[in-house]
Amino acid sequence: MTTSAPTPASILAIDFGGTRTRAAWFNEKLELIQRAETLSQVDQPARSVIARMIETARSVIPEGQLPQAIGIAAPGPLDPQNGIIHYVKTIPNWHEVPLATNVSAAFDNAPTFMQNDGNLAVLAEYHLGAAKGADPALYLTVSTGIGGGAIIDGKLFAGARGMAIEPGHLRFTLPGGEIVRWEQLASGTAIGQIARERLARTDAPSILRDIAQVDGQAVGEAARAGDRFALNLIQETGRWLGLGLVNLIHVFNPRVIVIGGSVSTLGELIFAPAREVIQEHVLHPDFVFEDFIRPPHFGDDVCLYGAALYARERLLSS
Repeated sequence: MTTSAPTPASILAIDFGGTRTRAAWFNEKLELIQRAETLSQVDQPARSVIARMIETARSVIPEGQLPQAIGIAAPGPLDPQNGIIHYVKTIPNWHEVPLATNVSAAFDNAPTFMQNDGNLAVLAEYHLGAAKGADPALYLTVSTGIGGGAIIDGKLFAGARGMAIEPGHLRFTLPGGEIVRWEQLASGTAIGQIARERLARTDAPSILRDIAQVDGQAVGEAARAGDRFALNLIQETGRWLGLGLVNLIHVFNPRVIVIGGSVSTLGELIFAPAREVIQEHVLHPDFVFEDFIRPPHFGDDVCLYGAALYARERLLSS
């Protein structure tokens, strides 16, 4: 008697973030067939956020079909084995939320596999995208917070309990002695927060004073328009970004660092000062490769591809 090989599956992928929730339907060849997204609205109760997530996911599934597997990319720290989000610093009131169970139940209890969003992003970029074949490879998403993932010796490094890597929680000491997290200095949330604080306590001229909602996106747009206040803030953010990158470079000696997320769209406005700091503080020039900081191949869809890839691998291995 012979045993046939497992059949590749049609997969539902979900990318849950602090700002946006995305969903996509992938065929057996891991081709993206249908995609949708919505605002996460995490200020609402978790049950409302999950209901909206499920509604968005349903909208991408072809009529009459059910997923053979579901992959979920989510912020951490989380328990990937049981599909539970322990808590998220940037999302209020999310504590011990059994996200995978809730999503699975909505789709006829389809096998559901959840993993840290940064881990799934690096999986996609290493196997299919900008970091293909590069080892070690790191991925950073710089957006609402700062997440990340690492491939070492061709394998996803997730740590002893699957909770690695959380680069946004690297600690830095400010000149006044306050200890803060990296994402309090270099994320999109931080950019907006710092801008609002400085506008309130100074009389620095800026077009941002005419904007009702000063967030990271607004500061970025002002910087692109040449606003001096915004440019200075983005350059300062770039220096903090570079300092965190130096720490990661010294720990991992990566061949490639792929940097995605909304803040990365600022391009050279933020990466030029980051590279200057890297050159200034790196222990030895051989740590730095000429092309080692790269944009993601999959852009905003990187976690969707990673979630689909991860779910397919887990399904076939089981």
